[in-house]
Amino acid sequence: MTYHDVSIISINGKTPQIDPSAFIAPGCRIIGDVVIGPDVSIWYNCVLRADVSRIVVGARSNIQDGSVVHCDGPMPHRPEGFPTIIGEDVLIGHLAMVHGCVLDDRAFVGLKATVMNGCRIGSDAMLAAGALLTENKEIPGRELWAGSPARRVREIDDAQAAGMQVGVAHYVLNGRMHKAALES
Repeated sequence: MTYHDVSIISINGKTPQIDPSAFIAPGCRIIGDVVIGPDVSIWYNCVLRADVSRIVVGARSNIQDGSVVHCDGPMPHRPEGFPTIIGEDVLIGHLAMVHGCVLDDRAFVGLKATVMNGCRIGSDAMLAAGALLTENKEIPGRELWAGSPARRVREIDDAQAAGMQVGVAHYVLNGRMHKAALES
């Protein structure tokens, strides 16, 4: 992969591991103990900084423009800290803040939403645009939460869950097109 204005930075003896099929857009900063899986797309001007713990991004997930992904290091009451674990087929909207949390397979984080330490978003669940999921909250699978602080709104139906997977397929293809354009 050819990197154009992408920073891949080793820190504390950890170097980002990026699958060759992933698309990392110009302006991104990938730092430290980061693992990026196959067909992932990390869009323009995102920062993934794993300097105090680790970040894992599963296959076919995408992190859209301007988003920040970080983690939290060890603490006396939590010696393992708060790594950020992003499952497979996850959609993260533009300008999202994802910090020290777990996003299960097929989770969705809306535009400009914030997910804080210790949170978990279940499979096929959605955090709405602009929402704030405060520390240690869990969105069960197939639920939509919105607001600041976020609260349960309703269940996600089959059509909405399928629609999110259409979005995943779109971003895999779009990432391949952008990658090809940059490499030509």
